[in-house]
Amino acid sequence: MFYFRRMQSETEIDKARRRGRGAVSNASGRFDLSRTEENDGWEIAEERDGFCTQVSEERVRSLITWNRSPDLPFDRSINPYRGCEHGCVYCFARPSHAYLGLSPGLDFETRLVARPNAAEVLDRELRSRRYLVAPIAVGTNTDPYQPIEKEHEIMRACLQVLARFNHPVAIVTKGTLIERDIDILAPMAARGLARVGISMTTLNAGLSRRMEPRAPSPDRRLLTIRRLVRAGIPVRVMTSPIVPGLTDHEIESLLAAGAEAGADAASWIMLRLPREVSPLWQEWLAEHEPGRAAKVMARLREMHGGKDYDARWGHRMRGEGPYAEMIGKRFRAAARRHGLDGPTAPLRCDRFRKPAQVGDQLALF
Repeated sequence: MFYFRRMQSETEIDKARRRGRGAVSNASGRFDLSRTEENDGWEIAEERDGFCTQVSEERVRSLITWNRSPDLPFDRSINPYRGCEHGCVYCFARPSHAYLGLSPGLDFETRLVARPNAAEVLDRELRSRRYLVAPIAVGTNTDPYQPIEKEHEIMRACLQVLARFNHPVAIVTKGTLIERDIDILAPMAARGLARVGISMTTLNAGLSRRMEPRAPSPDRRLLTIRRLVRAGIPVRVMTSPIVPGLTDHEIESLLAAGAEAGADAASWIMLRLPREVSPLWQEWLAEHEPGRAAKVMARLREMHGGKDYDARWGHRMRGEGPYAEMIGKRFRAAARRHGLDGPTAPLRCDRFRKPAQVGDQLALF
């Protein structure tokens, strides 16, 4: 039976209903006025459905998103999907689901939005007379190779567009489905147009399963690095996020494993807890790591002036203070030891060309 209560205060959803999911709750987002559950008047026990993956479609008018953040090495990105089925509980993109009137909690990983006309719109935007080429980043918000890509193939269609234009692209993913697109990425990489970053949070398969429930296992991601490198595609191992008091002891082993798999560069970002991510993360800690919860949060607050998170540019990615400095020193030393600290070749923009299309004026000579 249903009992009246606000979902915003619901910090516990039956484990059976959220099996294989990262978030513990599904609280209202900041733009969702209210969510209530009410008894229907019949004293009959009713079973609640689980949180199954639902995919809706969105016809986009524009695809390229522009940013001016000094913290980021790119100024444009594309996202084939909203939400992410990988269910990483720490994902900083979860608050973006609130703009849809959905919860950054379980809705973010179960109520997904696909953009089937993304490739068509991308083609149009790249043909604009005002467009000036620079590398496009993919996977900086939600993973383009999450499980639903196998059916929808939107990322593959976008890659085909980028390949036709000889447009440089940098991809970030945890998904092994990227191996399917080696036939596109390898020729692009040979022309200096493609680079991939594989996110590695931990080598502990059990912790990964609890923290990133539908992402590939750490060993499987290392195999993906090997296969991409073998195909001539340069790969960066991304130790992101580093979780203080939980995964920080793995920095050296993560870089060693990435280097052994063939990665040629490395990067790191500290755990970020913007907006709704902080309560979601703390609920997860209380259930899965109660003995470490206080230490983890104390370290994070130490780096952010006593707050769970500080969004200032130049600060939000790594924090400040002795602990953040120590992590940075350890990372730099390990990267140097494994040859992951050298410069990487910039993606080439000089090859960009707008391919002919039906209706174009043919050259006379």
